[in-house]
Amino acid sequence: MIFAAILAGGSGTRLGAGVPKQFFKINNKPLLAYCIEPFLKVDLLDKIIVSSPKQHLNDTNNLINEYFDDDRLVVIEGGKTRNDTILNSIDYAIENGADDNSVMVTHDGARIFVSTKLIEDSIKYAREFGAASPVIPAVDVIFQSKENNKLTKIPERKYLFHAQTPQSFNIKKYIEIYGDLTEDEIKLLNEAMMLFYLRDEEVYLFEGDSSNFKITHPFDIIISKSILGE
Repeated sequence: MIFAAILAGGSGTRLGAGVPKQFFKINNKPLLAYCIEPFLKVDLLDKIIVSSPKQHLNDTNNLINEYFDDDRLVVIEGGKTRNDTILNSIDYAIENGADDNSVMVTHDGARIFVSTKLIEDSIKYAREFGAASPVIPAVDVIFQSKENNKLTKIPERKYLFHAQTPQSFNIKKYIEIYGDLTEDEIKLLNEAMMLFYLRDEEVYLFEGDSSNFKITHPFDIIISKSILGE
């Protein structure tokens, strides 16, 4: 089985919209609705799990009922951290038929311009390699500073990439590696691919899309409105 987990727990603080960003509307449609739409076009997906902060579970359910009619969609409570939310999604998958070959596709709810091709590619490569993530090459020189704003290193740009989602992985493999992590390592799990990196497991990097950006700051809303024609 193939499960998608749309991580929609953002508070929207940096966006300054006054509401959690998943509920912010462009053309009278919430960002979360835009994000869900491409997943509904992927027939490979058996379930599409939308996580929500506990205090917004009713709002998220109401949003889905208003904009969609697809029994693959389900809303669950997210965790305190991104990693906790991924684990909650995995628990749901296991309780609903996941087996040794099942794949989880994790995606940021604030990346509303994801294409069906990216979703399908992510699934394909996770099946082949165990874990996969879209990336785009870094276009700026990256400075590293470990000493109070002092430049300490300039990595070679040709080796640097910006990670995107959807990131996909074999559920059984994720659980096995997670069970082997120390408490300190678990604290480092700020996104799904970090787990595989910590145990030197292969993560296949495939070509992402520059339009698949994450809405985080007010300027991102301006760009999104331009793309959507508001």
